[in-house]
Amino acid sequence: MLKVIKNRLEQGHRTSRYPKEEIQLYKRFRGLPKVDSKCDAALVKRCADACPQECIDTNTRKIDLGRCVFCGLCETLSEGRFVQFSQNFEMGTSNRDDLFTHGDLPALAEHSKKHFKKLFGRSLQLRQISAAGCNACEADTNVLNTPFFDLQRFGIQFVASPRHADGIHVTGPISENMRQATITTWEAVPSPKVVIASGACAISGGPFYGSDEIVGDLNKLIPVDLYIPGCPPHPLTTLHALLNYFK
Repeated sequence: MLKVIKNRLEQGHRTSRYPKEEIQLYKRFRGLPKVDSKCDAALVKRCADACPQECIDTNTRKIDLGRCVFCGLCETLSEGRFVQFSQNFEMGTSNRDDLFTHGDLPALAEHSKKHFKKLFGRSLQLRQISAAGCNACEADTNVLNTPFFDLQRFGIQFVASPRHADGIHVTGPISENMRQATITTWEAVPSPKVVIASGACAISGGPFYGSDEIVGDLNKLIPVDLYIPGCPPHPLTTLHALLNYFK
């Protein structure tokens, strides 16, 4: 027992001080892309043709972050002349259209619903719905409950029952088999309630885009309040979105 106490004292405090202190992510992390809107049209078309997610619009030269899986192919093909991925993990938005971007996103805190901050600013309970995804989004969401992030210190936690929740956090492309389960869970949450679409699959279908077996866009089923892009979203992307939208 004394050895355990001694080890804990030597280990010290491990919880991140984010958001009071910035976190520097590993250099290979791909965050918010920076797009050169004046790039050569032929190079833009080459990137758009090669994009496995078809998320590059050659006319507006914008990237759809709701569909992008951050594979980095466009950055590689253009050698950074059209797209460069930054290490900025702050990508949550309250409006789906804002995810069509040149690399600039509106400040999330200024676009949140004020009554949500008043209602859920001190305590937010979420019910996770895993709607036929690959579990990568769920895994990176679970990381928020580890001592490093310690999500509960912000008054946010995931609960087992939708009847005890203030909203739902949906991941996955929502297969047809999960359509009714998602709606039923949402209906079981008492009003007022919030809906969060997390990851490319829940926002647009992600790699399953266009399949007849999925719903794809959660907004087709129920109105979405907060979008968190990524494949999967980095835990800090989710944490930043939750803190700025509700706190």
